[in-house]
Amino acid sequence: MSVILTLLAALIASGACAYHRSSLRTWAIVTIVATLVVGLLAHAPWTTAILLIVELAIALPLLLVDFRRKQISLPLLKLFARVTPKLSETEQTALEAGTVGFEGELFSGKPDWHELLKQPKPELSVEEQAFMDGPVEELCGMIDDWQITHELADLPPDVWDFIKKNRFFGMIIPKQYGGLQFSALAHSAVLQKLSTMSATVSSTVAVPNSLGPAELLLHYGSEEQKNHYLPRLAVGEEIPCFALTGPYAGSDATSIPDVGIVCRQVVDGAETLGIRLTFDKRYITLAPVATVVGLAFRMYDPEHLLGDKEDLGITLALLPRSTPGLEIGRRHFPLNIPFQNGPIRGKDVFAPLSVLIGGPQMAGHGWRMLVECLSVGRAISLPSNATGGMRASALATGAYARMRKQFGLAVARFEGVEEALARIGGLTYATAALSRATAAAVDRGEKPAVPSAIAKYHATEWARQIASDTMDVHGGKAVQLGPKNYAGRGWASVPIAITVEGANIMTRSLMIFGQGAIRCHPYVLKEMQALSIADRGEQLKTFDRLLFGHIGFGISNAVRSFAMGLSGARIGETAGDNYTRRYYRKLDRYSAALALCADVFMGVLGGKLKFKEKLSARLGDVLSYLYIASSMLKQYEDNGRPEADRPFLAWGFHECMWLIQNALDGAIRNFPVRPVAWLLRALVFPLGRREVPPSDRLGRRVAALLTAPNEALDRLTDWVYTTPTANNTIGRMKALLPDVIAAEPVDRKFGKALKAGQFSSHDYLGQLAEAQQAGVISEAEAELLRRVREGVFEFISVDDFDTDELRAFKTRADAA
Repeated sequence: MSVILTLLAALIASGACAYHRSSLRTWAIVTIVATLVVGLLAHAPWTTAILLIVELAIALPLLLVDFRRKQISLPLLKLFARVTPKLSETEQTALEAGTVGFEGELFSGKPDWHELLKQPKPELSVEEQAFMDGPVEELCGMIDDWQITHELADLPPDVWDFIKKNRFFGMIIPKQYGGLQFSALAHSAVLQKLSTMSATVSSTVAVPNSLGPAELLLHYGSEEQKNHYLPRLAVGEEIPCFALTGPYAGSDATSIPDVGIVCRQVVDGAETLGIRLTFDKRYITLAPVATVVGLAFRMYDPEHLLGDKEDLGITLALLPRSTPGLEIGRRHFPLNIPFQNGPIRGKDVFAPLSVLIGGPQMAGHGWRMLVECLSVGRAISLPSNATGGMRASALATGAYARMRKQFGLAVARFEGVEEALARIGGLTYATAALSRATAAAVDRGEKPAVPSAIAKYHATEWARQIASDTMDVHGGKAVQLGPKNYAGRGWASVPIAITVEGANIMTRSLMIFGQGAIRCHPYVLKEMQALSIADRGEQLKTFDRLLFGHIGFGISNAVRSFAMGLSGARIGETAGDNYTRRYYRKLDRYSAALALCADVFMGVLGGKLKFKEKLSARLGDVLSYLYIASSMLKQYEDNGRPEADRPFLAWGFHECMWLIQNALDGAIRNFPVRPVAWLLRALVFPLGRREVPPSDRLGRRVAALLTAPNEALDRLTDWVYTTPTANNTIGRMKALLPDVIAAEPVDRKFGKALKAGQFSSHDYLGQLAEAQQAGVISEAEAELLRRVREGVFEFISVDDFDTDELRAFKTRADAA
């Protein structure tokens, strides 16, 4: 027994030091003292002596820094240099392009929650709120999505003019150039509100404010280019597009076959140095109406007119539409959502070097320019459009489920519908927090490469789930297209968002963990960079410091993961109040588990992990759900910890924890080195998998919030256009909902009398008149039932058409 006590003392002391990330010196002192004291008290001199010898044998070589560097770190440095895969120039550029924000804390295994919570609450400025209440509200009132999608296949002229006049295309352009110079949060808010009325309008506004000529000019353009283009772009005098994707290079943008050859050509009688461009691009949004085309191509200088290098690399140019030989093709038709989109081609198109964004000195820097700007655009456009659609779906589906009756009951009371409503409410809350967090990161000056990939992937994937649930709850109402259908086009548009700006399969499999593992890890990228230090002594010194910091980091995460797994994440100091503290502890636990698994996976598999995309995707899921759950908690704190929001927060949080557990389980279960997988399972799930999905009871509370007016629903559906205008069915539904709820007890009285056979009429209005005459209901109650029935009938009705109304204006025979 004395032997066991002594061993336990040594293990507990070492574990405590590892858990709290004490220094090596502190670990040695605490472990030796604990062993000595407990061993002597337990009367185990031989055990104590042996343990002390072992502990000293470990500690002394590590504490003697010169000895450690030469005998331990130097051989490991040589091994590390041999086995570390060399990063390509493309990968290196991508890794160095962005910045690391709070996602780095989540990868640390011990997040500093105070760092998150001290970030300022994202809020619109007075000017931005005025724009939301003025031009954005007015634009929403002008939108007739059926006219846009079915009748015109385009925005009507007055909408185009209003967008340009009110500088919707200039939200990211500084005021000195005539733009609005809005924050990323305001940019997101505008897109969210527009997307509640029309995916076509929101996409049209999003593109000039996302990755494109304006943003590229702001960061890299010459002063002459900025002064010429930015004022015109801000007021819509110039309409931009950006041509990157082609038939042979989509997500693999660095392999674009489009080329520009540096050459001389006589233009207007003068020999001009320029580039001869040949390119074929497709899926280019706004191309059919663009007046200026951003173009990505690979630039070559075979005659060495610019220098010694022949292959200059990916380069970006800005071509006026009037450029001879530039061909903008006919329109694509993306899933019946007719935002302007089409191909761009050109063969042997000559342009002077002045068309290069930033001038000739920026030749070959195009990939860096793209990846530095892409993270900002990806963080706003698609997540905002998805969030706006989800907010509108939450408001509309909750109201419809309360209004629509089957078997004498509102369909919201059916448990199957309740389950769908719970998903809609919980996922909308989570996505709104995610979208808000990434916009806030941009406003803090970050270039959130990893969070933007998380936001793009999960916002669009959850939008797909909510669109599916919305269709299910509405049933036939959502299937029949027409002016009364507010759900069908949303369902149709979801795959577009899934596909663009990096297909979701690629984003999940390659980008989130692929970039996050190296970019966010506190040691890996620094260790790789240490290999490039020219001074051998400095290289060894740096590598030694990083190596043993990394080893301590790994041991700490193993201990933290195991200890918090044993306790069910019920112990430890953390942030939050009595309600949310348990949530922060769970995130602490899974942050440690992620850091542990990432280290083990990278250490054992090395460069092969790059090709284990399913393993990378699962670890990326863990990082994603940690980030999303953190965003929800930050949103809850920023809103003043409203008790009314707790069902939304709880549902979203428990869903994230359930998904984290499944992702970790899947990664460990499929890890190819089985003994390592067994050890990982013991450390990560010492008591087995204990997380469960959100309960039915919790789902019922979420569904209830969606089906009645309340403050939590108002916050959830912020930035939804709710003015009850003729073109806004959702706004009119919201306006009618209080009457629907007020009419329910009256309807029960009326229904009870009807079942009792008190009325002779078979007509509803006649029955109401009899009920009023018999004193079953009052005159005011009868009027309420009449008004509600008339209003609800409008919302459950669907459209019908003559065949000629649905026919395209030309048949194939006519076209021939």
